[in-house]
Amino acid sequence: MKGALMKLSNFLFLIALAVGVTLGSGMLTAQDHLKGGKILQRTELKGAPDWEAILVERTLPPGVESGNHTQSGNEIVYIQDGSVIFESQGKPAKTLKAGEAFTTVAGEVHNVKNASSSAPAKALAFYVAKKGTPLEDLSIPSKQ
Repeated sequence: MKGALMKLSNFLFLIALAVGVTLGSGMLTAQDHLKGGKILQRTELKGAPDWEAILVERTLPPGVESGNHTQSGNEIVYIQDGSVIFESQGKPAKTLKAGEAFTTVAGEVHNVKNASSSAPAKALAFYVAKKGTPLEDLSIPSKQ
């Protein structure tokens, strides 16, 4: 009987763990999507010591947004697949589709939303940042 209770207890623990992992994985905040992406290229800027250009491939899942954030340098984003809604403080929201791009400057508070609830949006983001800046520090969550 003791062995059966131990097996049942272990089984229930594993079920609870599996449910927790499943529920927890879907609870990313908007800001968590700012940390993702794949660095495709980094190159030193010869005319600007201690600065580099960084090319990052980013994917925004269906219906997700980046949340208000800024960059410490300039940013150019080219939409590869899907469409996004670009919102920048003081400007009207703009829907951009594959083949279009937007830019931001240091300190410009903005948000990017995937315009689709069923398909991911993919983009190439080009940053100018201090040399060695980690991927997760390229975008800075805004307090606004």
